[in-house]
Amino acid sequence: MPTDSKMAKFLQSYGYDLILGSIAAIYVVMAPYTKVEESFNVQSMHDILYHRLNFNSYDHLEFPGVVPRTFIVSFIASPVVSVISWLGFPKIYNLVAARLVLGCIILSTLRFFRIQIRKNFGHQVESFFVLLTSLQFHLLFYCTRPLPNILAFGLVNLAYGNWLKGNFYSALSFLIFATVIFRCDVMLLLGPIGLQFLMTKSISFWKALKYCVGTAVVAVGLTISVDSIMWKKFVWPEFEVFWFNSILNRSSDWGTHSIHWYFTSALPRSLLVAYPLSLLGTLLDRRVPFLILPVLSFVILYSKLPHKELRFIISSVPMLNLSAAVAASRIYNNKKKAIWKLVNMVMLALFAISAGCTVVTFMASYNNYPSGYALKRLHQISPNVAGEEWVHIDTFSAMNGISRFCEDGFPWRYSKEEEIVVEELRNRNFTYLVNEHPYVDGYKCLFSEEGFERVELRRGFPPIVLVKRAKVYVHRDMKKEDHLHKIWPGC
Repeated sequence: MPTDSKMAKFLQSYGYDLILGSIAAIYVVMAPYTKVEESFNVQSMHDILYHRLNFNSYDHLEFPGVVPRTFIVSFIASPVVSVISWLGFPKIYNLVAARLVLGCIILSTLRFFRIQIRKNFGHQVESFFVLLTSLQFHLLFYCTRPLPNILAFGLVNLAYGNWLKGNFYSALSFLIFATVIFRCDVMLLLGPIGLQFLMTKSISFWKALKYCVGTAVVAVGLTISVDSIMWKKFVWPEFEVFWFNSILNRSSDWGTHSIHWYFTSALPRSLLVAYPLSLLGTLLDRRVPFLILPVLSFVILYSKLPHKELRFIISSVPMLNLSAAVAASRIYNNKKKAIWKLVNMVMLALFAISAGCTVVTFMASYNNYPSGYALKRLHQISPNVAGEEWVHIDTFSAMNGISRFCEDGFPWRYSKEEEIVVEELRNRNFTYLVNEHPYVDGYKCLFSEEGFERVELRRGFPPIVLVKRAKVYVHRDMKKEDHLHKIWPGC
């Protein structure tokens, strides 16, 4: 009996963490590859693990990107990844391990916020918070992605938790760390929250100023001291990001969206059923508007930046989920009343629709890394040669699933040399090409890999179909002996 009691307490304390963690782990295992927005932190984790103090071999010195990024993210998972590497597993296992470690860190910060929800709003609201989070795709999918947004997201969760706990100065400190080190745009959340703290007299101006200045000095010193060594120059990465995106407004070079896009596209897709419920929650509990208003202000302020991506506002999701959980709890408690009964039935139907949308979105994401799958398929070839097999990876492929964690050892050798025109490839000594071109003169196309194109609605079953098309092609140099012609008949 004592054993059963301990197990019950364990499940009560950590059951929700197991649910959220299991879903996130499934996403990692099923879709282990990464894309261009994650490339810096993925490559730097690889280099810290495999090159250690040999900074000259680090990927970022050859491919620095548009703006520098901090290396602090990359050090976090290195100890666990080193153990996996020492055990002799392939490199891709190291990437999975690193992402799982990151997911554990982020979900632990979400746990802290969730515990404060329980203490302030009750167990039932906490349960609905977990349910809504589980039904959403993007939060649990992104929480394992090595992005500066996600490390900042973890600190924002800690800020939210301290906010509910009444530790207002600690909340501000976490937001400042997130702003200075990981994502400068968190200042758009820091400003509204700090202003509300002042207007509600939760903090004093001068004491808050001392806390904020002290925290900022420590954070700036940390990022400059670490990143100046790694970049071999004096640098504060997030200040350069702020200058590039906000002052020069160069982020719009990567595409723009309308000013309402976050409210009409990003939030509906990320929140699903929680989107309408979050609006209802502000009407049902007088505490909620004070929590939601700064978050909505953050999204509104961010909407003025032309370049928009869902991950930029991922930090707003937990607080909006709290508002939605409050509404769901109130609907559930009143489900026996006439009008509320109908509302409860609609809510349950929306839960089911949200689950379906999450499955479809995951399947689309699973098929969104064609070059990673193409390189894995190429590695399954057993070359009957004594020399190296040199693979050239073009920019498109490097952006859509391939990182250094995808590479194998001898006889494979890799090149990511950029700006090589297609006509010049036949004059180079590459054995294989992984690129976006279906035909390359002097090479034979061995196979192609399909990627997600769009979602299409059709009559009949299933009503929703994922449309895919060939996006990545693998070619072999025809000048070299092709002993694989029977295995690979061509594209």
